[in-house]
Amino acid sequence: MSGDQTHDAGRRHFLVSSALAATVAGTGIPALLAEGDAKAVETRARILIIGAGAAGLGIAARLARALTGAEITVVDRRERHVYQPGLTLVATGFWDSDHVLDRNARYIPRGVTWVRDAVAAFDPSNNRVETAGGEWLDYDFLVIAPGVQLDFDAIEGMSPERIGRDGIGCVYAEPGHAARTWDAAQALIDGGGVALFTRPPGDIKCAGAPLKVMMLLEDAVRGAGNRDRADFHYLPPGEALFSQPEIDAFLQEYLPHSRNIGVEQSHPLSAIDPGRRQATFATPDGPRTLDYDFIHVVPPMSAPEVVRTSDLAWAEGPFRGWLEVDRHTLQHPRYPNVFGAGDVVGTPIGKTAASVKAQSPVVAQNLVAAIQGRELPAGWNGYTSCPLITERGQAMLVEFDFDMNITPSFPFIDPFQPQWLPWFLKHRMLHAAYNAMLRGRV
Repeated sequence: MSGDQTHDAGRRHFLVSSALAATVAGTGIPALLAEGDAKAVETRARILIIGAGAAGLGIAARLARALTGAEITVVDRRERHVYQPGLTLVATGFWDSDHVLDRNARYIPRGVTWVRDAVAAFDPSNNRVETAGGEWLDYDFLVIAPGVQLDFDAIEGMSPERIGRDGIGCVYAEPGHAARTWDAAQALIDGGGVALFTRPPGDIKCAGAPLKVMMLLEDAVRGAGNRDRADFHYLPPGEALFSQPEIDAFLQEYLPHSRNIGVEQSHPLSAIDPGRRQATFATPDGPRTLDYDFIHVVPPMSAPEVVRTSDLAWAEGPFRGWLEVDRHTLQHPRYPNVFGAGDVVGTPIGKTAASVKAQSPVVAQNLVAAIQGRELPAGWNGYTSCPLITERGQAMLVEFDFDMNITPSFPFIDPFQPQWLPWFLKHRMLHAAYNAMLRGRV
């Protein structure tokens, strides 16, 4: 390539990067802009935020700027902060585990108190919570954002300690487990074998992650020249492969015909025998046991037990056990001084970092309005996003709302066609946008 061509290529890369950065900052990817520089509201309100994950930290940052005189407290015992959207890239060899690790201390806003403990009980009738250490914390307003609970023990024979051994991988648990998933996949990449990729019944965070891990590992096996020695199977718990119907239709055709991946529908994983490398599935026709060389296990997920067993959870219906909120305002319908955000909320869709980015300003604006006794001004339309990686350097940017309507932020990206721009966004840009979200800036 000549010097002029190199210069032109570099300039095109810069211009595309700049355009994407501007769009990321100002559209639904990752979410809404932070509130402007409106005058801070004076209040003596005591605000308690449960969880120092993406939702809790982002909301704390927004409230710290929007209010003056408030007593804002974040409750979470976790010192580490994990960039969870990056775990798929760790589990497939693109990033080291250190790349997704950070410290919560870097994102606790100035003036916000951090209680390094877990919540043991909610008492919403008396506006207080009890910590695991036995301390009672009173509040005027409560934000619940503790994330989800991984229920490995719902699968007979499975535990987190199994990850990385006996051909077992899992992208969800934590960065070390994601790294060990990549280690466990090496035998498959180098020599082929039978690879099973599971998904449990019920709601899970980042529902596209099992698909991404499968397609990236299939790509790695193909790149190693061993695809004809490998047998890939995707085993969802029902008929659908993806919640958005048009993307589901694409995958139903794409996986078996373009990637030679078998789809075994209605196969929820019920048990695993690591010693024998066998997995048992609870199919409509009864238990079915399959041999494997590599298996990606996705555990069932639920709201943390302290939420699930409290009066704050949905008592019945499709979201039973998840935090009860109005799907638009994210306010609790029975306790109006309680709001929720992130993976814990019981809504039709939205357990992604992109949804958190859209929810955080809604919760912050509505909570400030509640303090002032005003009508809640903000609403979430269910916006969620999944950069669905299909192979190295290729992805589909899937964005949709409660009505399952495709809601593209980038008009020049076809959401139904794998291409390099969504890969570039996922691999190079979204981590920085995520960190800005933790500071309430996007």
